[in-house]
Amino acid sequence: MKLTLKIDGIEVDVIWADNNSVKALKNLAKDGLTINMSKYGGFEQVGSIGSTLPSADTRITTSPGDIVLYSSNQIVIFYDSNTWSYTKLGHINLSKS
Repeated sequence: MKLTLKIDGIEVDVIWADNNSVKALKNLAKDGLTINMSKYGGFEQVGSIGSTLPSADTRITTSPGDIVLYSSNQIVIFYDSNTWSYTKLGHINLSKS
């Protein structure tokens, strides 16, 4: 199954990570999943998934376009960098988006 990210109805090209968190997210989204997101901290958009996903947090420094799982139940999309413990979900292919 393909996992598709749409932002304001526009499909965005994402290179998804190959891990248990993404597999669980795909399963959760099989019938459609909408996540309402809001700006936070001046460098990210955050939204609650409404479920808990498996995680394997490591301390990483994000880049614009990174998509991560935070606290096992929130999706974060970065438009600037931050260093924290996250599970990497993917990266928006900014050259195509």
